Amino acid sequence: MISLSLKIAEHFTIVKISVLATSSSGNCTFVGTDSTRILIDAGLTRRDTLERMARIGEHPEKLDAILITHEHSDHVSGLPVLLRKWKIPVYSTHLTAPTVDFDGVEPRLETFQAGTKFTIGDIDITSFTIPHDAVDPVGYTVESQGIKFGLAMDLGYMPDSVKYHLRGCHMMVLESNHDLEMLKVGPYPWSVKQRVMGRKGHLSNDIVSQFILEDLDTTVETLLLGHLSEHNNHPAIVSLVASQALERRGRSTKLVVAEPRRQSDIFMY
Repeated sequence: MISLSLKIAEHFTIVKISVLATSSSGNCTFVGTDSTRILIDAGLTRRDTLERMARIGEHPEKLDAILITHEHSDHVSGLPVLLRKWKIPVYSTHLTAPTVDFDGVEPRLETFQAGTKFTIGDIDITSFTIPHDAVDPVGYTVESQGIKFGLAMDLGYMPDSVKYHLRGCHMMVLESNHDLEMLKVGPYPWSVKQRVMGRKGHLSNDIVSQFILEDLDTTVETLLLGHLSEHNNHPAIVSLVASQALERRGRSTKLVVAEPRRQSDIFMY
């Protein structure tokens, strides 16, 4: 299935988006236009990255950049194997870059201060700080030809600054990591449960529901919820809670729940 929304402008460009993976086993999202292609995070093996990009008609040799959100292994473990073969520029904050293990590979690093705006090809990118237990974690919004895409993963709560940056998005990828009750009775040690529930941990279904009820912008055509815990959540629960919130808002936003380890459809705008 391909979700398609057409944006007519003087120079018509399709923005193509596919979440190649979103879970604690690996995170990677493709965003491309007619002339520019980027990945946000590279937490998959070389084989999985190649296979999943091939499914959407793409290949790493055509990538213009890889953007890193933070240094945790499920977001960067695939970088060295990609960079050994293809000299793709890697964009990271000044503080995050030294903490990434490039496994002996000399990357083409482009570093920036969190909150910086920059341009790659015909894509305008804005980074913004998110609350997570990493050195300098960021989310991103990506804009091209009037289309805005936002990604905010691995954050413990939704500060006003994050809500501000996500305004005006046409598509959004947002974490919905855990069901609070499942987490409390689940298999994790109590110290890990506290971390996940903390303000630098991960978003619960309830926090996402509250965001939908109070802050989800009317511009959002597609809301994709990801980074679901395989032990402390279930796609059916995420779908039910988020759908109820959208219904209460009277919104017809397309809701997509990304199952762990599975690639999303292609979304075009």
